[in-house]
Amino acid sequence: MPRQILLIGNGRVLPAAWLGALAKKASLVVCADGGADRALAAGVHPDVIIGDLDSVSSKARKRCANAQWIAVADQNNTDLEKALNWILRHNYSSCTLVGFDGNRMDFSFGNLLVCAAYAKKLALSFAGPGWQLFPLFKTRRFACLPKKRVSLIPLTSCQGITLTGLKYPLKNARVALGTTRTLSNETIGKTFSVTIKKGLLLVYLED
Repeated sequence: MPRQILLIGNGRVLPAAWLGALAKKASLVVCADGGADRALAAGVHPDVIIGDLDSVSSKARKRCANAQWIAVADQNNTDLEKALNWILRHNYSSCTLVGFDGNRMDFSFGNLLVCAAYAKKLALSFAGPGWQLFPLFKTRRFACLPKKRVSLIPLTSCQGITLTGLKYPLKNARVALGTTRTLSNETIGKTFSVTIKKGLLLVYLED
């Protein structure tokens, strides 16, 4: 069975029922520093709390006394990177990231770019209420509902893009960095696929 991590950041406030449902599916709940407070506010108790631990509250420290605390003092990387490095060292296969968007645009974009660097080492997805976002560098088939919005956002110049199962298909197309032609597509069934021969995309999918 895949070893699935739920990684919670200190971004936007997360709905309790939604976060609780994700936590139940996870093998382990990891919080990046102040993400522990976001988890507790939604009734989710972390298994591991990692970072430089400068933003987690004293209240969370008391309530999470039985969690595994990992202090990493290195200031050359973010708490997200510290957490992802720990996850990789412990051989987990996939990770869903929540609470890493919303409060500050610079951090939101920075977190997306950080995860692009890890996408070939770990199956990653960002998630929020009603949406998911996947860094993609190889062919993948996605489960979906019909008539849901899908957008492809190139992080590099991409080649050999083929889309099937979407309202607006593509075949072996080149998609340049900065293009908007792959925004606001739509699912037409219960699955769709994205083929990419070269480059890195973000695939945005509404639930």
